[in-house]
Amino acid sequence: MTEKLHAGVRHAPDPALLAKTEVLVEALPYLQRYAGQTFVVKYGGHAMGDPELARDFAEDIVLLKQVGIRPVVVHGGGPQIGAMLKRLGVESRFVDGLRVTDAQTAEVAEMVLGAINKELVRWISEAGGKAVGISGKDAGLITAEKVNRTSRDPGSAIEQAVDLGFVGEPAHVDRKVIDVLTAADFVPIVAPIGMGADGHTYNINADTCAGAIAAALGAARFFLLTDVPGVLAKDGTLLSDLTPEDVKRLEADGTISGGMIPKVETCVAAVNGGVDAAVILDGRIPHAMLLEIFTRRGAGTLVRRLA
Repeated sequence: MTEKLHAGVRHAPDPALLAKTEVLVEALPYLQRYAGQTFVVKYGGHAMGDPELARDFAEDIVLLKQVGIRPVVVHGGGPQIGAMLKRLGVESRFVDGLRVTDAQTAEVAEMVLGAINKELVRWISEAGGKAVGISGKDAGLITAEKVNRTSRDPGSAIEQAVDLGFVGEPAHVDRKVIDVLTAADFVPIVAPIGMGADGHTYNINADTCAGAIAAALGAARFFLLTDVPGVLAKDGTLLSDLTPEDVKRLEADGTISGGMIPKVETCVAAVNGGVDAAVILDGRIPHAMLLEIFTRRGAGTLVRRLA
């Protein structure tokens, strides 16, 4: 009799547990919307150097995979490449944010990016996922072309060509290898290196590489993880929703400036190339992607075309 009485007693639910169930309910329509869709994530910034954030990121990728989303990760490695070059006594020079890359620097960059690539594979494996590390050279994923830049001579004001060496940008993306991996239930982890038609290996800016891959895949979302909350208004508030037209206006009035310009323009290029929406997120915030994807408020700056 005592057991029956106790079995019938109902206690008030734990508020913390109720909050968790509310989160799940809020996420339901987003889970339904994105099931079967492709997300491309550019992983970089200081979050890459923090083991706890790296673990959070890997868990997020595995969770996305478990709920039916097809994540593709493209990673950077600029700070790590710079640190290795410094250790080797190789001086780095930059033009418009791009590292001038001679043959020795290109070799070091490929080595460092390869190590980062396998480290990410390990993190995802430890989180319970299955990942395969590749570079843009594998299976002809990225055909690169040499980047050409000019600079204005401060004395004569004459534009002069600048040779960046083995710095490239995507000329063509062949998605077949990514399709094969995702169909086999693997998460592709891509290092931003491509092969040129001239047979040379080219180092590619990771943001640009990720945006090109997102466009080639027709991704539902392209996430650019950075070290800032997103695009900020002049008063410091977050601009959560922008169109390409908004971006032009904000660049013209100086709201978007400096290092944010290439990131936003990468997002615009991806959206114009067929991506549903691109999002700039602060990768230092634990589980920032999940907050952006599965909550009404979001967590960064979303760039999308008007319907």
